[in-house]
Amino acid sequence: MKQKSFKKIIVPIFIIIIFLLNTSFVFAVSEEPKPVSKAALLIDTKTDKILYSKNADKKMYPASTTKILTAILVIENCSLDEVVTVSYDAVMSIPDGYSSASLQVGEQLTVEQLLQVLLVHSANDSANVLAEYVGGSVESFVAMMNTKVHELGLNNTHFTNSFGMHDENHYTTAHDLATIMKYCIKNETFRKIAGSASCAIPATNKYGTRTYNSTNELIIPNNSNYYPYITSGKTGYTSQAGDCLVSCSYKNDLELICVVLKGKTIDDTSTRFTDTKLLYEFGYNNYSIRNLLNENDIVTQIEIKNATKDTKYLDLLSNNSISVLLDNDITKEEIPFEITLKDDIKAPIEQGDKLGTVSYTVDGVSYKADLIASHSVEKSKLLLWIIEIGTGILILIFIYVIFFRKKNKDKNF
Repeated sequence: MKQKSFKKIIVPIFIIIIFLLNTSFVFAVSEEPKPVSKAALLIDTKTDKILYSKNADKKMYPASTTKILTAILVIENCSLDEVVTVSYDAVMSIPDGYSSASLQVGEQLTVEQLLQVLLVHSANDSANVLAEYVGGSVESFVAMMNTKVHELGLNNTHFTNSFGMHDENHYTTAHDLATIMKYCIKNETFRKIAGSASCAIPATNKYGTRTYNSTNELIIPNNSNYYPYITSGKTGYTSQAGDCLVSCSYKNDLELICVVLKGKTIDDTSTRFTDTKLLYEFGYNNYSIRNLLNENDIVTQIEIKNATKDTKYLDLLSNNSISVLLDNDITKEEIPFEITLKDDIKAPIEQGDKLGTVSYTVDGVSYKADLIASHSVEKSKLLLWIIEIGTGILILIFIYVIFFRKKNKDKNF
């Protein structure tokens, strides 16, 4: 009896504990994150929808996240196999305390090798070497950087150097950095190098083999901060900028960009990594890409009034699929849509003819698909038949009238 009583007590308690644990987990997923970093932004690359924002338009110091723009300009203006010679000015102008790859004056490396130590090891000397090579001088290259910023429509960003050395006039925002990163990841070379966990530079004319691990711990397997969905990223740090990271992640058909600026180190762990993982998990747990429409889905049916009986009811199909980013609390049935048809639709109609459009609006963004005919529609012959019969009757009446008049005339004679 005592054993049965014990079971009666412990089983309900166990069930309640499990329920509470599960409930707290669910709430934790949906709660808005609270990153330590002073500025942060999480966006979807397909729609530019902002999933999380904290001081995203406040001007901040970017530190070495600057190098993503340096890298893309080099990639756009050079071939990877071009050989570059390291100059005295390029390496000697790096202040003490800033990271370098110990490039030697007169050393020769390819553009690809310099990009690797730039993005993987965050080598500031490599940034200057590449800037000189592409722009003719560091100053001219910086002008190119600011021109690109202008082309991207960024009004809160200005650069004074190629690698992120602190300067009061070298600033950006989390939002602008996300825009730059979105531009950069369109380039496969950038994605590959910025997503490398390490790089190895073979011996050159001045130096032996060098191997570097990425400064971005999120992409290094077996690291305690490893995050398997990261595809590329760039860290940054100065005492004024704090811990910074701009990165890209892909999971479940959802590509996100995360920017965190002015973080700090707590218990030997940088918040640029913990904040980034926190924000990505928030995004993936609360948003997803869903199909509102699939190609060849029946959107509506219309009746073609001058069509044959067998073809007059016409299904209108979507000519392509529509996928959008939705909050997981929203069902796709809740998204309104609008159908617009062409004026005066009538037979004959060929299968595949465009007869209108269907459009969905999500977060102010419009998504459209053409509506096409599911089958050919033949013109009804009933009207023609009626016309032909009517014409025949009129002809008979005309003949009859002519004949009747002639007959009356003959009688009169």
